[in-house]
Amino acid sequence: MNIDRSTIEQAHERIKPYIHHTPVLTSASVDEVAGCHVFFKCENFQKVGAFKARGAMNAALSLSPDQLSKGIATHSSGNHAQALARAAKILGVKSYIVMPRTAPDIKKRGVKGYGGEIFECEPTLQARESTLAEVIKKTGATEIHPFNNYEVMAGQATAAKELFEEVENLDVIMAPVGGGGLLSGTALAAKYFSPRTKVIAGEPAGSDDAYRSLQSGKIEPAQSQTIADGLLTTLGDKTFPIIHELVSEVITASDEQIINAMKLVWERMKIIIEPSCAVPLASLLKEKERFKGKRVGIILSGGNVDLPRALKLMAEGV
Repeated sequence: MNIDRSTIEQAHERIKPYIHHTPVLTSASVDEVAGCHVFFKCENFQKVGAFKARGAMNAALSLSPDQLSKGIATHSSGNHAQALARAAKILGVKSYIVMPRTAPDIKKRGVKGYGGEIFECEPTLQARESTLAEVIKKTGATEIHPFNNYEVMAGQATAAKELFEEVENLDVIMAPVGGGGLLSGTALAAKYFSPRTKVIAGEPAGSDDAYRSLQSGKIEPAQSQTIADGLLTTLGDKTFPIIHELVSEVITASDEQIINAMKLVWERMKIIIEPSCAVPLASLLKEKERFKGKRVGIILSGGNVDLPRALKLMAEGV
């Protein structure tokens, strides 16, 4: 499937009745710390608390009645899980969600709140995929992959599309990268709606497979040493070619830098973001001389925080 400008526009029209048009916020004090002008696209205010509502809804709405009849299924550490369970509830079908046992409780509760049936597994990609295969064999449900799915990617692209429509002349747009659904969508939106804007990803240093993949030109295996639980996966064969072609670079940030960026947003902007969401800002602050005076858009990907754990990390300074 080729995702072109009209694909993204059609996805946007399809999902508009089911999503929030999230606000773009700025902060003079964050700009002062960053040394540039930052425009935050607040997907932490999105349905289910994350951008994932866009892609899951678009993918579900793109299925035929026959495909939907036996339900939809996925594996996810949390945000896509909630988004897919919500989409299924809206469409009146069942959802089957494979989640690692270590997924934050807030995200498990969200899935259950939307009526999703959870199947827990060990926190490895192999365990997630094998458990999902068993669930699909048993139920006949249609899989909607959390990122390696063109309809999902087109849906995620609508967040950056809205940002470009609201804020002109961005020099850079940044998004976090795990499996690459949001990043590939953001890069495609930049290509079609703001071609002068450079696309840069933020990635945890403890799970830097996207950084290594861009260096080597092939998909590298993921690691899992980071607090940014939403980014603990490798790129897909559908997301990687788009990222390899359209993303300028990946900047990595340490867990300490991620926590500090999250704390900055909490304190200065009075909004809640999750660790994965803070990664692009952490990457910008790490190399802020490169962004000096520029206009930078950042997709704040989500706000589903395990509060006790996050507060403990902040108190400990990681």
